[in-house]
Amino acid sequence: MSVRLAVLSDVHGNASALEAVRKAIKKDKPDLVFVAGDLAMNGPDPAGAIDTIRAMESEGAIVVQGNTDVAVADADYAAAFPWLLETGVSDAIRLAAEWAHDALDDEQLAWLRRLPAERRVRIGETLVLLTHASPGSQTQGFDRDLDPTAILERIARTDARVICCGHTHVPEVRDFGWKIIVNDGSAGYVFDGDPTASWALVTIDGEDVSPEIRRTEFDALAVANAISARGLPGDVYRAATVRTGKLVR
Repeated sequence: MSVRLAVLSDVHGNASALEAVRKAIKKDKPDLVFVAGDLAMNGPDPAGAIDTIRAMESEGAIVVQGNTDVAVADADYAAAFPWLLETGVSDAIRLAAEWAHDALDDEQLAWLRRLPAERRVRIGETLVLLTHASPGSQTQGFDRDLDPTAILERIARTDARVICCGHTHVPEVRDFGWKIIVNDGSAGYVFDGDPTASWALVTIDGEDVSPEIRRTEFDALAVANAISARGLPGDVYRAATVRTGKLVR
């Protein structure tokens, strides 16, 4: 029996992009929906994004926590951004996390804190892992320039054959035969130069696993303008990133 799984992540407070992706997913009518974290920070509407994801969860979506969700919920910057321990977390990052925190009410923050770091689903004989960055980590992702030995070490941390993740904001599928990495990219803050929202649709039919990256348009200019109007340090770069689909900093 064939099972179809939709995967999205890295909404980053972009409720407009999320709504567009949600509509696109509903048209495809998948059997399961995965949401791989980083839900509120950077974009102009953290509360709207969280409300939509919670509505999706009530409809059966499985949601895990990302590293920036830790920053927003509890201001644990060392846990959220360990690669910045030597240089220190910038005011731009800290103030964006604080702004998103203040935009959420107590119930939304409590929900964000309760999210698990990982979830696993067995589809027939195929074990599927949902994680933000990589097995066992919310911060160590599958970057394109990552050394192959590091990739193999990270995928070996789980018995799951299919690893669904985000974190890098660059959508791609890596098929190693024994394991498949499905990185959906970002439903709101993508870095690959295409200013649309990216997500993934994975079809599992027995031992056959067929992932595809999907792109969904949203009003990137309107979202970029809303970020610019907020006026936080770094917002000019965040707005340019949303507008161009390329990381600007």
